Amino acid sequence: MTDYTFDEKSLFRDGKRWFPVMGEIHYSRYPHQYWKEALLKMKAGGVDIVSAYTIWIHHEEIENEWDFTGDRNLRAFVETVKECGLTMFLRVGPWVHAEVRNGGFPDWLMAKCKGTTRTNDKAYFAEVEKYYKKIYEQVEGLFAKDGGPIIGIQVENEYGHCGGLTGKEGEDHMLALTQMLKQIGFDAPLYTATGWGGAVTAGLLPVMGGYCDAPWDPRPEEIEPSGNFVFTYERNDHAIGSDFGLGEGVTFDMKKFPYLTAELGGGLQVTYKRRPIAKAKDIAAMSIAKMGSGCNLLGYYMYHGGTNPDGKVTSLQETKATGSFCELPEKTYDFRAPLGEYGQANGTYKEIRRLALFVHDWGEKLCAMDTYIPKENPLTPENFKDLRYSVRYDKENEKGYLFVNNYQRRNEMLDHYDADIFIKEPVEAKFHGDIKNGECFILPIRYGTIDENVPLCKLNGYEVFYARTPGKNTAFGTTILLSSTDSLNANKITSPSGKEYLIISEGLVYTENLADKTKVYLESRNIPSFKIIDTKDRIATPAGFLRNEIEEHVNSYIYSASTPFAPAVKKTFVSQDQKKAVYKINVEKWPADHFGTLCDVFLKISYTGNCARLYKDGKLVADNIYCGPGNTWEIGLKRFGREEQEFTLEIDSLEASQKGQIYLENWPYIPNNDGAEFEAGFVSDAIKIDNQFSPKNAVCSLDGITSEHSLLVEFDLV
Repeated sequence: MTDYTFDEKSLFRDGKRWFPVMGEIHYSRYPHQYWKEALLKMKAGGVDIVSAYTIWIHHEEIENEWDFTGDRNLRAFVETVKECGLTMFLRVGPWVHAEVRNGGFPDWLMAKCKGTTRTNDKAYFAEVEKYYKKIYEQVEGLFAKDGGPIIGIQVENEYGHCGGLTGKEGEDHMLALTQMLKQIGFDAPLYTATGWGGAVTAGLLPVMGGYCDAPWDPRPEEIEPSGNFVFTYERNDHAIGSDFGLGEGVTFDMKKFPYLTAELGGGLQVTYKRRPIAKAKDIAAMSIAKMGSGCNLLGYYMYHGGTNPDGKVTSLQETKATGSFCELPEKTYDFRAPLGEYGQANGTYKEIRRLALFVHDWGEKLCAMDTYIPKENPLTPENFKDLRYSVRYDKENEKGYLFVNNYQRRNEMLDHYDADIFIKEPVEAKFHGDIKNGECFILPIRYGTIDENVPLCKLNGYEVFYARTPGKNTAFGTTILLSSTDSLNANKITSPSGKEYLIISEGLVYTENLADKTKVYLESRNIPSFKIIDTKDRIATPAGFLRNEIEEHVNSYIYSASTPFAPAVKKTFVSQDQKKAVYKINVEKWPADHFGTLCDVFLKISYTGNCARLYKDGKLVADNIYCGPGNTWEIGLKRFGREEQEFTLEIDSLEASQKGQIYLENWPYIPNNDGAEFEAGFVSDAIKIDNQFSPKNAVCSLDGITSEHSLLVEFDLV
């Protein structure tokens, strides 16, 4: 049995300091037939610990009618986590927030315990105990002590910050829930509580959070720059849950607990009022700022997006109709996460994977290092002029790291040419070079010397770095130097024989460890191809691929077998009025796939309007909130089958009058007109008008619709 503990600096695994990466996925928001694929993708992206809420209303929407089937089958999900070689933090609530109706409470509970939920009321505790017992029935025998994946339990969520009791009453409540869990049989080595915003933690291991923006903020305008891009000893993000009111400080002694995160925003779930767009560099820079501030667990919420399940009585999204401050989409919970609602990877996935490669190979030593933030370091995110940097260092071994962040979301930082960083404490060292707006990086410090290249990983005794400036991949001695682009596309894979390979591909690479081989999957929107750095033996050319030797130890491979095309898409205009436009969308049957490479087809919809909805057979299956020009809505179609599909698309108008009610980073052009009807037809040889109505002082248009396929090939490493 693996042993998990902690001290004031970090977690331990079997007596060694451990810097894990944690990623959130909600099993009940994702099709169960794709759980394994999703978890393997998360693992390939650097995730060691899977975190997941158990959402009460998803399991007992109607009192005493429990549902643990299909996508709600918690036991099957935890068993799949184990099968994939991952560990797990179970976040059991009972209140979870999670942008769910009532924060996860069923409507019947809200009525039955009106005004007493999240208090020390006996009737409320009785209902919570029933719920906890049902959850325990699902996970019994799957704790770490049993050889299972569950190593941690999170009790409640944002308690004493977003609702609940404070002070001693709040502490008593958290202690009572923890005792209840243990008496029922929950037995994990780690028990956590969210610690931001003044939440009470009752002596449990506090976990922190941080988001690059605040879609829940009630202001429909650009808000102040986020403090999560500054190096600081402050662990609290005052903005989280600001729709519930600002919490103050923390309620625990930071000197007694390690700096761990459970809710670094892997993206942002937009609301109807605020629609900020999380970008890959937002998440990368924020992560580096947290690491440079002493963080020893990168926990991302969300890591994998999803879709709200159908309710039996009501829809299940967070909504103002139940007293929430925010209005969320009924179906989508994409979150712009590293892995999206339909399992598609984005740039954030690559940024986190690159950081994960670093912490997996050097994290044990990093955990032991003290944090030094120079006094001259900018204290506020509004300072766009001065360099932001920190040092983590081990005085005994005379090694450490310089963390630099010259990035602030939605703002321009000063370019620093021929910059000098003089480190005085804990070691004298100097950095000299250019640091441009938008850069964030980590550099090693060895015996008072700062390297100029960024560490990536170790490979068969070699150390792999990447250059901050453009250049070719090179090797010298026991060091391999990659370009920054290749480092973002790098995947480290270990075969059953212990050989390590670095596979570099623009596609999504993930693996499955079998008894005698490692199965490698490569998913790509283009013709699948990859480079491989194999410092020991060259791999056998996979079936269907052609090999080209680039240089010593580096070979490239491209898939040469025939691949199918994406099925054609046809749109048919139905109607339009002042409020919305309606279209029929037909997708042809998927083409013949002789080699089994077609794994998904994505419907790509470009539109201008307030929001859009997709229906199939009269049922809402997908929706989207418009986030400004240039943002394409993607819908993965494999969950609907490979036969010909027909959908109905509705687009709601975005009116000029909504500018003071909605925050968009960039607004589209909205014509100032009185509305007009006109004949459908061609305005020119290039522009065809579908609709026959121009809404008054509003915009509502389908700007483009296409399909794009995703190909999947596989090969083995032994």
